[in-house]
Amino acid sequence: MITIRKEEEKDYKQVFELTEEAFREMVHSDHKEQFLVEKLRRSEAFIPELSLVAENEDGRIAGHILFTKLKIINGTESFESLALAPVSVKPEFQNQGLGGKLIAEGHRIAKELGYQSVILIGHEKYYPKFGYKKTSNFGISFPFDIPEENGMAVELVKDGLKNKKGVVKYPQEFGID
Repeated sequence: MITIRKEEEKDYKQVFELTEEAFREMVHSDHKEQFLVEKLRRSEAFIPELSLVAENEDGRIAGHILFTKLKIINGTESFESLALAPVSVKPEFQNQGLGGKLIAEGHRIAKELGYQSVILIGHEKYYPKFGYKKTSNFGISFPFDIPEENGMAVELVKDGLKNKKGVVKYPQEFGID
């Protein structure tokens, strides 16, 4: 039995280790995701309600997901959205639908908090299951080159990205200018 709940300070060490372990074998990773989580927790982009852990019945953390604030910039216009990064699942719990449960619960809470969309860079075969489409469909681009199919967004509410074209501006903690 897995419980999804808001991350607490007592979870930070387990989440750090879990994140490092989850990305250790990933080819498309800089293997620094665990440090990114720490930096984002201290940032203005951090939303405590959107840092979620999946805990198994014996109190061990099996997964973690983090959504932080980001902006879509178009000239003088700026639109608020969320970045989903990272989602981490302990290797022994992978491929059991845990990441999907974290994503669904994160979307539900984000919508409740009034957010209208989420943007991510991720695996083109995985995220479309959760409603994600290429950001290019919405007229949204990234400030760096990525394969088009890996930049994705989801509208949490109907027309959540309508007329919100522009370039994604990540919080400075991501180290992207």
